[in-house]
Amino acid sequence: MTATFQPCRLSGTIDAPPSKSMAHRYLIGAALSGQKCELTGVDYSEDILASIDCLQALGVVVTANGDKVSVAPHGFMQVESPLLECRESGSTLRFFIPLALCLGEPVTLRGSKRLFERPLGVYEELCREKGFDFAKGTDSVTLCGRLESGEYRIRGDISSQFITGLIFALLYLGKDSVIEITPPFESRSYVDLTLSALRSFGGDVVFTNPYRIEIKASRLHTFSGRIEGDYSNAAFLDAFNVLGSAVTIGNLNPDSLQGDRVYTEYFRQISAGTPTLDISDCPDLGPILIALAAMKNGAVFTGTDRLKAKESDRGMAMHEELARLGGGLIFGDTAITVPKKELRYRDIPLCGHNDHRIVMAMSVILARIGGSITDAQAVRKSYPGFFDDIKKLGAKVDIT
Repeated sequence: MTATFQPCRLSGTIDAPPSKSMAHRYLIGAALSGQKCELTGVDYSEDILASIDCLQALGVVVTANGDKVSVAPHGFMQVESPLLECRESGSTLRFFIPLALCLGEPVTLRGSKRLFERPLGVYEELCREKGFDFAKGTDSVTLCGRLESGEYRIRGDISSQFITGLIFALLYLGKDSVIEITPPFESRSYVDLTLSALRSFGGDVVFTNPYRIEIKASRLHTFSGRIEGDYSNAAFLDAFNVLGSAVTIGNLNPDSLQGDRVYTEYFRQISAGTPTLDISDCPDLGPILIALAAMKNGAVFTGTDRLKAKESDRGMAMHEELARLGGGLIFGDTAITVPKKELRYRDIPLCGHNDHRIVMAMSVILARIGGSITDAQAVRKSYPGFFDDIKKLGAKVDIT
């Protein structure tokens, strides 16, 4: 799918889509509760559909009606040797591996080749230490083990998703456990989101110090509620404003724990000068921050290592696409520099690298200067309504 833009400015009011991060966590929390729950405000992105598929494979009945999802988990984990389809969702894969290790029998998790190029070493090491089976192929991993409650040590510098996945499994096991996190601890805000969601179901999971999480045996209960708006995707809508549009965004909780709330401050700094910004706690903002810096005054980004292990190597992907426009990035040992250059579409379509955030970031640029980008269907991964929404705001974009 190709998106072709004519230069335009957007205006109007729109709601941010529901938070994908929170939807994952509330869907799994509903399954852990053992009681029927109803969640409203669910957006059926490919990643959320992957988590729903995996819950159903584990015996949960999930019924969708508009943006409302009913979760009936009475058969949860009462299955034999299930196959879990994770599609391209890193969150889904990393959240469900520890739950699979609670079954004590073979479980296969399958997905795209790129998904299984992303790091899983934390779980592979855990399985090796416990004597569990861990057989990884190009598009799947098959596990067999019986995880037990207890004390676990896990690295904090690869992905917080490993920590969240282990929390889900240890809470399911129903006895007291501890997770010790080896610093540096990046993206702690995502673990805070996990704890917040689980508290809605009565989960007693707390930080007792910055690197220690205690999971207490908990009597979980039903919960029904609405998924809050997503700051990660709202950033792409608000980015049009940095380049001259006038878009008002609703459905955002000003007291949200989402770490990507920081985008508003980072956008301000990019608009005001040539800042140095640490994105180690907000790597999903990397593409749009780079895009805006390229269109404004340049910037230096530190904490960029995790950009390599996303749906694409996002630093290199952004470099390649900006280079097509006459720009590019400078890669250092620990940072990426975005030089200030005049960008111009040169009749060579940009490539979305099958990465939703690359497509949306480059779309913000193309809406200002005009041009086309392929792989536009990648937005379905996190924000399937992206192009429809920006059209409502006046974007001149054709989808073919």
